[in-house]
Amino acid sequence: MSAKGCKYNGGECRSIVEQCEGCQRIAEKENGKYCIVAPEPALKWKNGNCNMATHIKTIVETKKQKLNPIKASKRR
Repeated sequence: MSAKGCKYNGGECRSIVEQCEGCQRIAEKENGKYCIVAPEPALKWKNGNCNMATHIKTIVETKKQKLNPIKASKRR
């Protein structure tokens, strides 16, 4: 949704879904709330979380790599 209107599917953007509430990429227009990034927000939430959502934090786990003690002693 832009200032000129929507260019998706014949000029008709879909309004946001319930999961979008709280996101910073929501634009409020006179006829409803729309996503700035996705013209059809329901498709973004179809297979889990939306990749553009600003209100969801993802946790990335890092594994601690095993260190070979013989190689570690040679590095010193």
